[in-house]
Amino acid sequence: MTIARDSVFDIEERPQVFVFLLLPGLSLMSLASAIEPLRSLNRLIQRPAFLWRFASPTGADIEGSMGIPLPTLEYNAALRGADYLFVCAGLGTELNDERRYLQFLRRRGVVDSRLESISTGTRLLARAGLLSENRCTIHWESRSAFQEEFPNLDCTNRLYEIDRDRLTCSGGTAAMDMMLHLISLQFGRDRARSVADQFHHEHIRNENEDQFGGRLQHLAHLPENMRSAIDLMQRHFEEPIPVPHIAQRAGLSVRQLERRFKMHAGVTPQRYYMQLRVQRGRELLIYSSLSVINVALSCGFDSASHFSAWHKRIFGKSPSESRRQERTKSGRL
Repeated sequence: MTIARDSVFDIEERPQVFVFLLLPGLSLMSLASAIEPLRSLNRLIQRPAFLWRFASPTGADIEGSMGIPLPTLEYNAALRGADYLFVCAGLGTELNDERRYLQFLRRRGVVDSRLESISTGTRLLARAGLLSENRCTIHWESRSAFQEEFPNLDCTNRLYEIDRDRLTCSGGTAAMDMMLHLISLQFGRDRARSVADQFHHEHIRNENEDQFGGRLQHLAHLPENMRSAIDLMQRHFEEPIPVPHIAQRAGLSVRQLERRFKMHAGVTPQRYYMQLRVQRGRELLIYSSLSVINVALSCGFDSASHFSAWHKRIFGKSPSESRRQERTKSGRL
C-alpha cells in the first residue's frame, strides 16, 4: 500500500481518520495495539495527526473479548471523512447479523476500494468477496479453518499483508507493527522508532515476517533439513505423503531423518506428522463449522473413527467434546 502525502494526507492541514468496525468478541489486545501508536504519535508531535472512531451497525455498545463494552457510532455516521476502515474481530467472534455487515462492506468496497482487517476480521472481508485478488493473512490459530473455507484465496502466514488496496493483519501485537509501518511511511523511520520506544517495542517487524505461533514456534531452532521436512508435512495434510519421500526431499536418508526427529522433537517423523494432522483437525473443529467426518478427510484420515481415536489419544477427549468445550469457553454456544 503506497501512501502519497499530497493526495491521501496533507500533514499540515487535516488529521487522518481511522474507523474501527467492531465485531462482538473482538480482541482488545489487537485494538489497543492498533490505536496506541496513533495516540503516541499525536503526543510526540503535539498535534492530532490521527483521529479514530469506533463503529457498529446500530451505534450500540460492542462487547470485546474480556466482556468490556465499547461505545460506538452508527457506521455510516462514523465513516464521514474517514481514510481507513478496519474490520476488528477476535478468535471468538460469531455474528448473528453477519448479512448486515457483509452488505455494508460490499457497499463500502464500491465507494472506497481501500479496506483493512485485524485478526479474524479477514474472514468477514473474504465472505464479502473483497479479497479475491489480494494476498491476505489471519491469526495463525484460525488459518487452517480459513484456508478450508476459502481454498482459492492466497492466505499467508505473515504478520500483516499489504497488497494494493487491502491491508490485513494477524492481530495481537502485529497490529502495532502494522501501524508503525504506516507511521513510518508518512513521518519517517525515526518517528516510528520513537513511537515504538514508548512501548518498549525493540524491533519493528515488517510485512515480510511470519507469525511465530502454535506448532511453528520452535522451528527456527531446528536444523534446516528438518525444517524442510516439517514444511513438506504441513503442505500435505489432506493427502499425507510417505516418510521415505519426505526424507528424500529433505536430502536425508530415512534413518537420518528419524534420528533428527528423535533428537529435536522426541518422537518419530511418523508420530510428528500425525500430531500435526490432528492439531490441524482440532483447529478446524474449533474455528470452522465442518462436520467431524469432513474435518477427518481434510486432515488425511479415511474415517471419522480413525481421526477420533487419534484425537482422543493426543488431546484426551473426543473431537465433539473438544469442539463443545472450546466453544463454551469462547461463548459461542
